[in-house]
Amino acid sequence: MKAIYITKTGDAQKAFTFKDDNIPDPQSNEICIKVHSFGLNFADVMARQGIYQEAPPVPYVLGYDVAGTIHSLGTDVKEYQIGQRVTALTKFGGYAEYACTMQEGVSAISDDLDFETATALATQACTAYYCLEECATLHSGDRILIQAAAGGVGSIMVQMAKEKGCIIFGTASSKKQEYLRQLGVDHPIDYTKKDFVEEIRKELNDYPGVDYVFDSIGGKTFKKAYKLLTPSGKIIFIGAASQIKNGKSNILTTLALATGFGIFSPIQLVMASKGIIGVNMMRVADHRPNIFKHCLTEVIKLWEAGVIKPLVGKVFSADHISEAHQYLESRQSMGKVVCKW
Repeated sequence: MKAIYITKTGDAQKAFTFKDDNIPDPQSNEICIKVHSFGLNFADVMARQGIYQEAPPVPYVLGYDVAGTIHSLGTDVKEYQIGQRVTALTKFGGYAEYACTMQEGVSAISDDLDFETATALATQACTAYYCLEECATLHSGDRILIQAAAGGVGSIMVQMAKEKGCIIFGTASSKKQEYLRQLGVDHPIDYTKKDFVEEIRKELNDYPGVDYVFDSIGGKTFKKAYKLLTPSGKIIFIGAASQIKNGKSNILTTLALATGFGIFSPIQLVMASKGIIGVNMMRVADHRPNIFKHCLTEVIKLWEAGVIKPLVGKVFSADHISEAHQYLESRQSMGKVVCKW
């Protein structure tokens, strides 16, 4: 089989090497999937840049979500059958023609769900579901802020929150504003031209702030958003995209990220009755696989009910993995970026 290895961190055009590997044998609790499509996530960009702490030493195969058909089963797997169409979470290893993962990270999909769209359900939809359902309790009329609302996770968050009757503020760049309106964002904000705090304050009237913030940017953006929270409000933090600027990361962007957050004390949180929650779905899958399985099962149901419709922004051939990475890190993408074999 073909597998795409990261053999050097940094520039996307120099980072990847295609190698021939043996098809992996699944462990007792694993399923081996013949991969049709694999998805890209911003964590992939960070790993390729050498700034993702979870990444193993080079050389290794990236990839967190795949869709395809079951090739082989571990001895303890009874729920699935060879040839079944599935989507799955993979903790690395997804950039290959075959990939193994734990059975709790796999869900069967119907013939109506194309493989490209299915890749958006394993990582991004599960992240959105975990944040909105496990970390928050949304009520109709709640004011919420979703940063990077046109992205793969953000766009699904918008759809789920809209179904619950929330009033949504969403940030994105200029060319994505119409897409935010189509998604159902009540107050789209062009962060490249306007200060999101000022824009939100204008629309809140007498309401004291926002009830929830879902932040994938980090740094100063996180600190500003925290100040917008109402008493009893929560900020759910899922990433640090601000660590990469103009497609690059260096010691200056890392320091700016770290210092931008500010300092928070538990006493400060108690007195303000505010909460900060960090979300890493890899950690959830590792330590509470039953919870991840629940999330994956539920997002399939949400897709079947028409509540969420993941946007596949662009599909690349696997041979063009470097171009796919460059496109994602340019922040010009909307929805899910996918590669297929």
